Amino acid sequence: MSDYLVALEAAWLVRDVDDVDDAIGVAVSEAGKRLNERDKSYVEVDVGATGCPACGEPFDSAFVAAGTAIVGLVLEIEIFNADGREHAQRIAKSEVGGALRDVPLDIVETIEHDPEDE
Repeated sequence: MSDYLVALEAAWLVRDVDDVDDAIGVAVSEAGKRLNERDKSYVEVDVGATGCPACGEPFDSAFVAAGTAIVGLVLEIEIFNADGREHAQRIAKSEVGGALRDVPLDIVETIEHDPEDE
């Protein structure tokens, strides 16, 4: 049995916003609120980063058109005593997905965490 840090990417839709900063603020706030309502305050919520196709520099994963935005969020959750990497990923998707119904989720990274390293 091992412990893992699992990072998921979520596509969050935000309506009636004027700019990227507003969209990011609303998306992070709404996601945090929905997670907290389901007692999942241990899930870390942050805006994702997308590499610029021209220069490769990262920028916030958010796009606004016609007052509607899609924001890429990164959700991190620690999974304890999982039978393996895939098991930890299934647990993470179930925990987060249960709180964020109808939000597309993808696993982006899974890191095995050894408590003796601390």
